Amino acid sequence: MQLITIDDIEAAAARIAGRAVRTPLTPCLWADEDRPLWLKPEQLQPIGAFKIRGAANAIAQIPEDARKSGVVAYSSGNHAQAVAYTAKLYGVPATIVVTTNTPQVKIDATARHGAKVVVVPPADREKAAEEIVAAEGGTLVPPFDHPHIMAGQGTIGLEIAADLPDVEVVLVPVSGGGLISGIATAIKAKAPDAKVIGVEPELAGDTAEGFRLERQPNWSTDDRARTIADGLRSTPSELTFAHITKYVDDMVTVTEDEIRTAVGVLATRSQQVAEPSGAVTTAAYLYRDLPKGRTVAVVSGGNIDPRLLAEVLTS
Repeated sequence: MQLITIDDIEAAAARIAGRAVRTPLTPCLWADEDRPLWLKPEQLQPIGAFKIRGAANAIAQIPEDARKSGVVAYSSGNHAQAVAYTAKLYGVPATIVVTTNTPQVKIDATARHGAKVVVVPPADREKAAEEIVAAEGGTLVPPFDHPHIMAGQGTIGLEIAADLPDVEVVLVPVSGGGLISGIATAIKAKAPDAKVIGVEPELAGDTAEGFRLERQPNWSTDDRARTIADGLRSTPSELTFAHITKYVDDMVTVTEDEIRTAVGVLATRSQQVAEPSGAVTTAAYLYRDLPKGRTVAVVSGGNIDPRLLAEVLTS
């Protein structure tokens, strides 16, 4: 199996320049002195999440003739928006399969970018997308299981290493594994002494379990759907799990209450709106015994239902 390389990620950085925002590192003044913390706020991307990086890198590499036939994607929400938005930039049609448990705020945003949205049960999303490609044509742009997607997400790691060369700990949310695969590949090439730690909700902690047991996880869709972190309900592919096994130093999980608290901390102490999936790394920083040192927490997205945000902030 061929893993992505730092060359792939650097090429992706050049390819997506002007499409994705180069997000800053923002220091947290409330962090512990022996564990200074910086946030990598990917909610500042045009679609409110890191997914635009992978989508832009993947769609840019589809041959122009094939692009005319459109693109198809399946997603829990943020990849849906990323593909719809990027397709609009290229002037190509997009059909996006989302699931019945996708937050309405993400479905509405996808539709606003001009994509056709198809809603199916969670277990049927990949099959539905493949059937659309077979029946109508177009190029499938998967959410994580593709080298172009992973290399695009890895540009986050390039930016972290460039902005904080002496980084010691990088905390990354984990779902299908494309984000941490790319970031870990970049960090190990550019800041090899740094520890890369994946973070999952306990209720979707399949990768953490697989990491400990040294085997690819196989939790059911229903099991993974229990968490409030709707963007972290996927499971790694063979390709992404191979990257995790090679480059990731540790995996931890956080509880639902800890995730909610982290959403509130980010909003009230760092003035950053994060969806639950984006807040898991801050939850890990707050509640887990992690290595000390200069730490970066990737805030992967901020597309939170306003009612949920209000509930968290008033509870």
